[in-house]
Amino acid sequence: MEKVDVRGLSCPMPVLKTKKVMDSGAKEILVVGTSQVSKENVTKLARSQGYEVIMKVDNKDNWEMELRK
Repeated sequence: MEKVDVRGLSCPMPVLKTKKVMDSGAKEILVVGTSQVSKENVTKLARSQGYEVIMKVDNKDNWEMELRK
C-alpha cells in the first residue's frame, strides 16, 4: 500500500500528491492529513477516479483514509 502524507499542506498540494500516486497505478493508497478542506477534496478526487474511500481516522485536525480500487 502506498502512503501519501499531506499533513500541514494546503490545497491543491494534497490533491496533486494523491493524484500522482493514483497515476502511477496504485490500487491501495493510505492518505494522512490534517486539513478538513483537503479531506473533502481528496475524497472527491478518489471517487471521481473510481476509488472506494474508507475513513480510518476522522478527527477535526487528524484524518486517515484508505483508497481502494
